[in-house]
Amino acid sequence: MKFAIILSGCGVFDGSEIHEATMTMLAVVRNGGVYDIFAPDVKQHHVINHLTGETMKESRNVLVESARIARGKISPLSSYNAGDFDAIIFPGGFGVAKNLCTYAFEGTDCDVDSVVEKVIRESHDAGKPIGALCIAPVLITRILGAVNVTIGSDKATAETIEQMGGIHTGASHGEVIIDRKNRVVTNPCYMIDGTIDDIATGADNVVKALIEMISL
Repeated sequence: MKFAIILSGCGVFDGSEIHEATMTMLAVVRNGGVYDIFAPDVKQHHVINHLTGETMKESRNVLVESARIARGKISPLSSYNAGDFDAIIFPGGFGVAKNLCTYAFEGTDCDVDSVVEKVIRESHDAGKPIGALCIAPVLITRILGAVNVTIGSDKATAETIEQMGGIHTGASHGEVIIDRKNRVVTNPCYMIDGTIDDIATGADNVVKALIEMISL
């Protein structure tokens, strides 16, 4: 089973959540799969000093930053081909809401990067299962509309999902929400305060659910 993992930078406040990304990779391998990593080759919205929380006066590239997590083994998202993979997974982090789309700034009226949208639609149209962790379900909802997802228990975010035409189902650590019609699997991860062990369990359960879908 071959998975595509889509990153959005490096670091929870301006890119991919590193624990979620790493635990996703580990879950794929421990469940007998392999993965390739992709990220859009675009300018990062901004750079956050993760020690102070302040915005830094510099510019970075999402693909270059994502390569830190991928240990350099990464491809531009524009090269993704749904036919080469059995499933696709989006770890969370603010990069999803800042770099892959503009949800962090525009909410339900957010725009989605054109390459990201193409990849999600191509995967969905091909019947490939899609996994989304943490805040990433808002991205999937913005594209697919009436999909059943979870971001945990945050009322405000759940309401925006429903305003975008989605269905929100509450969930806690380790719990996955499975939309079998749309072949989408989601878990809240760090949308709920937790430990890295909680994140590992969530990622593992998402991967297991995706593998079950692949096998059908």
